[in-house]
Amino acid sequence: MKPEEIETLSFKIIDQEASPHNFSSDEWRIVQRMIHTSADFEYIKTVRFHPKAITAGVNAIRRGKTIITDTNMAKAGIRKQEVQRFGSTIKCYINDPEVIKISIRTGKTRAEVAVDAAIPEVTEGIYVIGNAPTALFRLIERVKEDKAKPALIIGLPVGFVNAAESKAALIGMDYPYISNASRKGGSNIAASVVNALGKMAVTV
Repeated sequence: MKPEEIETLSFKIIDQEASPHNFSSDEWRIVQRMIHTSADFEYIKTVRFHPKAITAGVNAIRRGKTIITDTNMAKAGIRKQEVQRFGSTIKCYINDPEVIKISIRTGKTRAEVAVDAAIPEVTEGIYVIGNAPTALFRLIERVKEDKAKPALIIGLPVGFVNAAESKAALIGMDYPYISNASRKGGSNIAASVVNALGKMAVTV
């Protein structure tokens, strides 16, 4: 089978096996791709959308705004052909030499320091977090201080320490986000959300 045939069949299987849900058609396109990436149907129960999230994300891509990721794995997982069609660039500051220096000097995590480094570029763009709760907490802090102004926050850090808590803090905000109420997540899942938005940007 060709790759596109496998993907089409996978989505058909997901639709057949999915439990009942109340997602809109656009929301389901995102959750469907998250399930496709993970083979985990639990996302149907845990994914949360701010009402303005999808519109904000699609518009950011169509306007060629910058996409910032917390890991190079998330950066690598984002399909380039859709987002670059509109002029968007994808950046990750986790290995930036200055970020590393500040992290060593201050004792803060690199992911946390990278948020501050990315702030000038993420205005009206998309910040994608799939690994580091410290990055999500820092971004939330900066948004509340009115210092960071991304159009959309994709907050899906994975893990046992502060992952669920950081996402709960995000979901509690009245700010465009896509997240989930769970310890589950990861760079690949976060990237899949951007990929779904990219597809929508091309077809909407």
